[in-house]
Amino acid sequence: PIHMEYKLRMSPEQVAEQVAAMTAYAKKYCADIQFSAEDASRSDWAFLSRIFAVAIQNGATTINVPDTVGYSHPDEMKSLFAYLAENVPGIGIGNVTLSAHCHNDLGLAVSNSLAAVMGGAGQIECAVNGIGERAGNAALEELVMALHIRRDTYQSETRIDTTQLYRTSRLLQSVTGVAVAPNKAVVGANAFAHEAGIHQHGVMAERTTYEIMSPTMIGLPRNKMVLGKHSGKHAFEERLKDLGFALSDEELQSAFLLYKELADKKKTVLDGDLEALVGSRGYKVPGQIELSHFVINAGNSIDGTAIIKLRVGDAIHQNVAMGDGPVDAAFKAINKIVGEDFALESYQLGAVTEGGDAMGECVLRVRLGEDIATGRGLSTDIIEATIKAYIHAANKLLNMK
Repeated sequence: PIHMEYKLRMSPEQVAEQVAAMTAYAKKYCADIQFSAEDASRSDWAFLSRIFAVAIQNGATTINVPDTVGYSHPDEMKSLFAYLAENVPGIGIGNVTLSAHCHNDLGLAVSNSLAAVMGGAGQIECAVNGIGERAGNAALEELVMALHIRRDTYQSETRIDTTQLYRTSRLLQSVTGVAVAPNKAVVGANAFAHEAGIHQHGVMAERTTYEIMSPTMIGLPRNKMVLGKHSGKHAFEERLKDLGFALSDEELQSAFLLYKELADKKKTVLDGDLEALVGSRGYKVPGQIELSHFVINAGNSIDGTAIIKLRVGDAIHQNVAMGDGPVDAAFKAINKIVGEDFALESYQLGAVTEGGDAMGECVLRVRLGEDIATGRGLSTDIIEATIKAYIHAANKLLNMK
């Protein structure tokens, strides 16, 4: 009622007429039509059923029930779906798919989606890492694993390859520059970490005491094989296959050279290092600028100073800058060389694996005018990782011009 009165400025009869007209129009061009009733969870159930019936009569094959502002709770959501399945012609006999689209404003998006399944939903609309408007959408990885682990309860399956969940989550974090919280369910850094002594003892004695799912189930590397600078190409290739990477001969050679460069910098190369190193292939962009050399002075008594040498085309250019710390100074020096006023929007730095020689991963967002690009850099030196990420984003922005 709120939407109809204040936003649409239409009467219930006008809404029903437009639903009929627009659904029938869409049906002319496509056999599979989804009709979605915005803010369905706050609507009058009887009127909602009427609208859905009109949509089905005019060709809708999927009926989407959004909890647009994350207002509903699981018991209510289950009851709503059961009510619709019973009261809307076409749904109860299985001709039409019921769909749930839940937002997370009250932290209940996953719970409400699972409740919808219990009420008869055959489709769930969700997003990797739960990204979306305001507090986000239902998290795909949480829904998939809940349905997988508790098949006894939900009697449903997705046919999604769960071993790709971790890598998909990492990919999205790199692309968007938005990291998930360490305590994020399923894919967070602490999801399989056991710190309490009683938990550690239990897991060592029998994994299932405190792990209802194994890390390998979501594709999380287990660091079973340790590679070093003396490891050969065959061992490298076999480990990549175990991690799920299928590379061409050319890609393998390129990745192996990167691996050898990394192995010269750290004693052991772990699965997490390999995953980050080889996964970074997908972020290459045609480079107008490339890092050649850098010298950083962090200093306590003076501002940070950076000397940056870049390869721009076939030429080498160098400049120096001072800033509020070494990172700011490096960015200013790059801006001077390129002649563009790149502005840092966000900056995140983390370790790919554990230990003092762990690879650092930098993900940042850079703005140039109205354009924004995400950059990613990897190195055992966090300053180098940061500079590479900035150059990565800068190349994207230069290619947009």
